[in-house]
Amino acid sequence: MGAILLLATFSWVFVLGGMGMQSMQPPFWALVLMWSVMMVAMMLPSATPAILLYANVRRSRQHDAEIAQPWVFLAGYVVVWLGFSLIAALAQVVLEQPAAALPGNLSQSALLLAAGAYQLSPIKSACADQCRSPAQFITQHWRPGVSGALRLGVLHGLYCVGCCWVLMALLFVGGTMNLLWVVALTALVAAEKLLPNGKLVQTVSGVGLMLWGGLRLAGLA
Repeated sequence: MGAILLLATFSWVFVLGGMGMQSMQPPFWALVLMWSVMMVAMMLPSATPAILLYANVRRSRQHDAEIAQPWVFLAGYVVVWLGFSLIAALAQVVLEQPAAALPGNLSQSALLLAAGAYQLSPIKSACADQCRSPAQFITQHWRPGVSGALRLGVLHGLYCVGCCWVLMALLFVGGTMNLLWVVALTALVAAEKLLPNGKLVQTVSGVGLMLWGGLRLAGLA
């Protein structure tokens, strides 16, 4: 638990300290770093139950040699989001090119509509269900050893990306280093995964995003 808190704290400190980057044009490596730390800060809170459950399994088995250290599971999870961060940084570079520029209202409205539709899609629900039930996920995908723990972390990361990638793309609407937007999206992801009525949160947010996108497209918001 201490390692998770330390990593989350470091990530949020970086996010808070990097607010000024939105007015700059950082090099590509800095963009990748920014996205990587931001994804860890935003996604780690909702992944904590699965990580702690894995640690409890290892503890209950009296440190069985077939059960790797929890950090291996965490490493697999983080690696997936590092890959997503690389793609997001590339997308940001492309979208900032003059040739790729679309009217801001049109592109942001389209992204809001797409995000809302994805929130209501079966793919989103299937991925979110895996994230909402860490005990079922670990039981279903369990493999022994270091490779098994790494695989488990990667799978959990992939399901989380499948669940949340469109919500993370909304950072292009509110601002990639807009603190209030980052906190709001983090809270939405955590609510979807951790609250007993997470499915309702998912549905309401999907309808709300589509309504917001439609109003913006019509010039009413």
